[in-house]
Amino acid sequence: MSKKQHIVVLTGAGMSAESGLKTFRDANGLWEGYDVTKVATPQGFQDNPELVLEFYNQRRRQLHEVEPNSAHFDLAKLEKNYRVSIITQNIDDLHERAGSTNVLHLHGELLKVRSTYDENDTLEWKTDLVLGDLCSKGYQLRPHIVWFGEDVPMMTKAINICQKADILVIIGTSMQVYPAAGLMHYVPEGIPIYFIDPNPALLSKENLTVIAKQATIGVSEMIETFF
Repeated sequence: MSKKQHIVVLTGAGMSAESGLKTFRDANGLWEGYDVTKVATPQGFQDNPELVLEFYNQRRRQLHEVEPNSAHFDLAKLEKNYRVSIITQNIDDLHERAGSTNVLHLHGELLKVRSTYDENDTLEWKTDLVLGDLCSKGYQLRPHIVWFGEDVPMMTKAINICQKADILVIIGTSMQVYPAAGLMHYVPEGIPIYFIDPNPALLSKENLTVIAKQATIGVSEMIETFF
């Protein structure tokens, strides 16, 4: 295959599960015990900002304790022979830490915060975020996360990337969370699609190869067999 071929990879929570980060959809997912409307919506933040900030502080602390898994590293290695664009629903930085250089975060980034006044005013942030942490204009900072009910500002860019794909790889996502799940419909007709997930959703696409395995095993198998 040509080095110029463009692989677009869509990743979800299952990509990071084997690194020890709990997934949204599992019975023991990180949202269990929390009402999602209280920790992942603008209204929740308005009603109880301390709860929301501490919820994401816990996620941030956990992220510092885990490492990328072999699937992250395998995707990074693909850059040696392909042009690789990763579009992830995950808010962790495990793709970057494994060496991937072109990563778009659809739902925000846990290690960034932004001003409640100007959503484009973002800062790198690796420690706890508390009430009283302010932007340069004096407004409270909040997690740089796309909450339920908010627009997904990176969606247009993600669509543009998908439209230029030569190969699509989907890893560890239920394909039920929109608008992210709709991205697969923007890739060119007839290109190879690989779907890696232990419990894959039923997708109707031509040239679809399903690998019903967890990310670390499935990505390795895909690369060994098809790349």
